[in-house]
Amino acid sequence: MRRTRNAKIVATLGPASSDKDIVRGLFMAGVDVFRLNFSHGSADDHRARFAVLRELEQETGRPIGILADLQGPKLRVGVFADGPVMLVEGQPFRLDLNEAPGNGQRARLPHPEIFAALVPGAELLLDDGKLRLEVVSCGPDFAETRVMVGGKLSERKGVNVPGVVLPITALTEKDRRDLALALELGADWIALSFVQRPEDVSEARALIGDRASIVSKLEKPSAIERLDEIVALSDAVMVARGDLGVELPAERVPAIQKRIIRSARRFGKPVIVATQMLESMIDSPVPTRAEASDVATAIYDGADAVMLSAESASGKFPIEAVKMMNRIIEQVEGDPQYRQLIDASHTSARPGGDVAEAVCCAMRRAVTLLQAAAIVCYTSSGHTSLRAARERPESPILSLTPDIGVARRLALAWGVHSVHIGNVSDVDQMTETACEVARSEKFAAAGQTIVAIAGMPFGTPGTTNLIRIATV
Repeated sequence: MRRTRNAKIVATLGPASSDKDIVRGLFMAGVDVFRLNFSHGSADDHRARFAVLRELEQETGRPIGILADLQGPKLRVGVFADGPVMLVEGQPFRLDLNEAPGNGQRARLPHPEIFAALVPGAELLLDDGKLRLEVVSCGPDFAETRVMVGGKLSERKGVNVPGVVLPITALTEKDRRDLALALELGADWIALSFVQRPEDVSEARALIGDRASIVSKLEKPSAIERLDEIVALSDAVMVARGDLGVELPAERVPAIQKRIIRSARRFGKPVIVATQMLESMIDSPVPTRAEASDVATAIYDGADAVMLSAESASGKFPIEAVKMMNRIIEQVEGDPQYRQLIDASHTSARPGGDVAEAVCCAMRRAVTLLQAAAIVCYTSSGHTSLRAARERPESPILSLTPDIGVARRLALAWGVHSVHIGNVSDVDQMTETACEVARSEKFAAAGQTIVAIAGMPFGTPGTTNLIRIATV
């Protein structure tokens, strides 16, 4: 079973999409990677969804990626004595560590790390940025603020602190418990929420090791300031436009999205564009034209994947949303201008690059000259296939690996059709296997040309050094 597109679809499972038949319908409609949102649901919920996905994988014979998305540090105000309060522009409002319920003059903010980082003049955003406060004075356990944008404030609403690097880890105690569960179940990707600095990725790497790959969610301005460092340490990144659009002016988000995609492509790391892509399809069977254009823009920019959140997790039309996203991607990739834009945005290798880069550059050129039916990558770690995907070649990438975990992780990468096979021992066997699988998976017919790349000796990660041209 192969997709007829290069960009991938990530869909979130939730109350509307936990039934096995619905999950199968989502997969058949085009989902490549399923996201489990650990901000919601119990351990039993996640176990049940893992079981359904692995059973579906067995039934279809196609590797399915599972992304476990950790909640991250959620900063919230406390409760109020008499229900929601109204904040009026210009009035003072105090935030402190006092455990007493809040009122119209103050609220509890049970996060001393916020007070430790605040300075006069800093802004606090409440309830997804609907309310804005300016810090007038502050101490280790309080902040006196002035309401800049007022409105109704309910208990436990979220707090954002733009422009301030908070002295908190990206992994809370809840995240550590959820991470242990996700790794126990066999998650392929772990998404880190609210990454602020490269050290957050390194901390997670020390806990995860090579048991799963890391997706850094870029939703803090401080992360954008150190973008290349974070991308270099991550296995993939996500343009998490929800909180990014809260902490930054909305008009800046499109340019930052393009900047993140360019950085990820330069480093050869998969990049996911997420949040509100087909938001109206939570309640409607069709998207707005603006939403369709939003998805298309991410594909034209060269994103590896686009993601559905509430649309598939809790919406009324989860399968229809996936089908719509699939059609938009196919339409874009069928546009002659798409290939022109992808080629124009290609980052050429620079002198001083490594052997793998040289091999993949040669592969890209050979595919164009020979009009090869497919590129076949034999990989033990996924490194060769990711290098090939970075080139955004004209022909599809057929990735062969003896490691089922690698096959599942590569489900996220642009243009990669991943197949789990046995080991090969020499170049002749690799070439024969490449031709057989290309034919059986309907990537090439007898007499067509394929370009195969691999690393020698076989089974050694990061050694891409071989290119072989063969006729099926």
